[in-house]
Amino acid sequence: MAFELLTPSEMAEADRLTIAAGPVDGIGLMRRAGCSVADVVLQRFPGAKAVHVLCGPGNNGGDGYVAARLLAESGVAVRLFATAAPRSGGDAALAAAECSVKVEPLAAFAPESGAIVVDALYGAGLSKPLDGEVVEAITRTNSAVVPVISVDLPSGVSGASGEIMGSAFQATVTVTFARKKPGHLLYPGRAQCGEVVVADIGIAAAIVGATSVRCFENDPAWWRRHFPSPANDAHKYSRGHVGVFSGGPSATGAARLSAMAAARAGAGAVTVLSPGAALAANAAHLTSIILRRSDTLQDALAFLGARKPEVLVYGPGLGSEPEIGRFALELMSVAEGRFAALVLDADGITSLSHRRAAFFEARKRPNAPALVLTPHHGEFGRLFPGIAADASLSKLERARAAAAKANAIIIYKGPDTVIAVPDGRAAINANGTSLLATAGSGDVLSGIVAALLAQRMPAFEAACAAVWIHAEAARRFGPGLIAEDLPLALREVVAGLSG
Repeated sequence: MAFELLTPSEMAEADRLTIAAGPVDGIGLMRRAGCSVADVVLQRFPGAKAVHVLCGPGNNGGDGYVAARLLAESGVAVRLFATAAPRSGGDAALAAAECSVKVEPLAAFAPESGAIVVDALYGAGLSKPLDGEVVEAITRTNSAVVPVISVDLPSGVSGASGEIMGSAFQATVTVTFARKKPGHLLYPGRAQCGEVVVADIGIAAAIVGATSVRCFENDPAWWRRHFPSPANDAHKYSRGHVGVFSGGPSATGAARLSAMAAARAGAGAVTVLSPGAALAANAAHLTSIILRRSDTLQDALAFLGARKPEVLVYGPGLGSEPEIGRFALELMSVAEGRFAALVLDADGITSLSHRRAAFFEARKRPNAPALVLTPHHGEFGRLFPGIAADASLSKLERARAAAAKANAIIIYKGPDTVIAVPDGRAAINANGTSLLATAGSGDVLSGIVAALLAQRMPAFEAACAAVWIHAEAARRFGPGLIAEDLPLALREVVAGLSG
């Protein structure tokens, strides 16, 4: 399985480079694509009484003409509906000329009961909202609840952003080519795609690499080689030490969730840094986690000097007052030689929104620690209001812009979590689950990130692994999950990766 996600422009470049390298030409690629679509129809719906193929005027429509021809040659009853004839001289016109199925106007299309619809109207490169007879065809199809095979992406879904451009088919299966596109994984488009089948049409991995692709589907296969495994002679501090700052007496649970998650994710030692007033509350619930009093920056510095943790978690349960943000800035200013990375979550992010200018200036310092920010949508908007308000940006582009602005790794949480780093690399998570929509689950994620960083996993891969592990643990636990269940649920997932 390949994990690069190609934007529409990168996919066009991959097509161009493949054709330039030979021996296949444009119509050859189109024939392979259309054959892949026809194969899916025949394999998945062998009993369909009819197939209605809807073709647009571009290359997506050309794939549809090829599929219609091959299905008809296989003995399937095919009706073909088109918006307009393909541009003369193009590959789609050649495909249309090879197809003997009678072409009917799209306005005449009405899905029959028992039929299959092949949506080959518009592909990943759609740049403006659909309207008119295309929207009417989409509405009729979605209302009829018939199986839909979409070519490349459901017509109406942007391949770059996942945005729905006016209206979109609800696909049963989407057949795309060479690689998935961001729009297959970003919501709301992701919900329209159904099952996504990636067809090999002969575009080589080297050619995909030549497009300078910088976005990936988050999957263990590409980061697992970096996943930490303790050496035979490891001791607790060689496995990494994580410090987690706790809130006051009535807000200690979030830090403990982070701490337990860090321990379960492999950190050899985890310390909760607790205000004096919350020591008793924390002590009543902690056994394997170290507890240390920390009321001031001097207390924190004493801990850093004595115990030398690799990573700190700051934010869960701390409150969103501006002073919490001031302390975060102070921690960053004294990081050099004391700790390597800081994970900022929850209240740590919100509190910094009151000190944005100082925060962004601090992140420009050459000795600034590595930083991971884990905002959900609301926290992201508070810390990056200008980026969040830019409607022209996709979630992927927003995460990249925020990573560059903050000189930090951004884990932009949600059902389609995006992980982005300042150099432009990004990953979109595909195993997200609504089971994580429960209070405290984000605190657990922060602990996992910290543990992997403390074990010296490269930062981008550590963030991606943490997001995947977090969701996989929730999936395996299943319904009824609450945040307290997650640290123990990590055990099976981490063991599987370490083996």
